[in-house]
Amino acid sequence: MPTALILGASRGIGREFVHQLLAAGWRVIATARDDASLAELHTAGAEALKLDVADPASLAGIGWQLDGEKLDLAVYVAGVYGPDGQSPKAPPTAQDFDKVMHTNVLGAMQAIPTVAPMVEAAQGRFAFISSGMGSIGETDSTYGWLYRTSKAALNMVVKSASLDYPSATFVALCPGWVRTDMGGPNASISVEDSVSGLLNVIGGLTKEDSGTYRNYAGRTLSW
Repeated sequence: MPTALILGASRGIGREFVHQLLAAGWRVIATARDDASLAELHTAGAEALKLDVADPASLAGIGWQLDGEKLDLAVYVAGVYGPDGQSPKAPPTAQDFDKVMHTNVLGAMQAIPTVAPMVEAAQGRFAFISSGMGSIGETDSTYGWLYRTSKAALNMVVKSASLDYPSATFVALCPGWVRTDMGGPNASISVEDSVSGLLNVIGGLTKEDSGTYRNYAGRTLSW
């Protein structure tokens, strides 16, 4: 039975990864920050672990709990959008900047040294939920300035890390505009279709694809 680790599974895309992987017969280890979400994950059939990706001590604890694991798949889903009205005409506060960058970027950078060796041990795949808004080459709006910056930085994290862990396949993934708490009710894609597409993309990756940037339909995105 293959094993997956979903980092940030309390709701939305992360929770749907848990549901679809369990339905496909995977053993799923899933993390969340609050006790209610952990209980729901446990009830669904996942092995639930408490984790705050912005807390180095919490990540260290997860490393200890996962010691000896071989992960066929790890997915870093944890992320926040930040405040409304992000624009170059109004710089973010230090507090908003720190919250977004710590969760979206620093959390991933701190998770990689702990999780990537477990993925390498299974010659598995390590996916990171980025966004098309992180593409510099395809930027056509200033909307979400801080969020865009964090996802562009995450893309560099993924690309760089892929060079240090050659036995794992790294990928940055855009899930599309998804109907979640972040995407809102008017988004164009259901969470079920997004995650189904992402899993298809992940499943089709080869070692030569490590360090690439794809969307849920498999299109390679411009950095």
